[in-house]
Amino acid sequence: MTAPHTDLTGSAPMLANLEILTAPELAGVRHGFFTRRGGASSGIFAGLNCGHGSSDLTEAVTINRQRVAEAMGVSALVSVHQVHSADVSVVNAVPEGASRADALVTATPGLALSILTADCQPVLFADVEAGVIGAAHAGWRGAQDGVLQATVRAMEGLGARAARITAVIGPCISQQAYEVGHDFMESFLVDNPDHGRFFAGGPAGKPLFNLPAFGLHCLREAGVGTAVWTGHCTYGEPDRFYSFRRTTHLGEADYGRLISVIRL
Repeated sequence: MTAPHTDLTGSAPMLANLEILTAPELAGVRHGFFTRRGGASSGIFAGLNCGHGSSDLTEAVTINRQRVAEAMGVSALVSVHQVHSADVSVVNAVPEGASRADALVTATPGLALSILTADCQPVLFADVEAGVIGAAHAGWRGAQDGVLQATVRAMEGLGARAARITAVIGPCISQQAYEVGHDFMESFLVDNPDHGRFFAGGPAGKPLFNLPAFGLHCLREAGVGTAVWTGHCTYGEPDRFYSFRRTTHLGEADYGRLISVIRL
């Protein structure tokens, strides 16, 4: 696995309270992995909660998403209704409603593709030469079912070439915080015995799953030219990231959603 690298951290123009992580590998494309800092939400959602699926105030989430859109230089974000699938939506305009899918691709300038996460992998893709971008939500189920490979294929359908694609996995849960059951591990081993390398023994005798390493494996299996992980763990930095698993361990009622965006 490629060693985690230090991302550039900047602030969007006129929105200095927002923290936006960017990857040097995607320097040719406007993008950002937004942390929870800044935003209008309060309480357990404090900060930039961008998930209308949460029980946060609708007005607060709407304001947060508007701030993200402004930071990306667009009037609206393109998103999908995420269902932990391998389905990819090809878009050429801002749709009236969100389709049920877990990835988006486009070759249309001016569209900002967005993905929500709270431990799962947000993955941003770009073939700068072809002018094709993508964004994917890849939890363990979506990754196992092939959402990352499907995103690459959909980009190729728009003229991209896998070898030219750069894919960056943003903040997600790290292996040290991702304890799973033996049946979970067994499902990966049934797919491929070599997948055992993505598991390690945990302190409680249960396996620890390396989600970003598996994501990098899937991306390389799809033939992408460059695949990296930013190295940020959502579980381990509560002041910067929302985390479904941390919320569960703390017994909190709900959790916020982080947003990651890319545009041509």
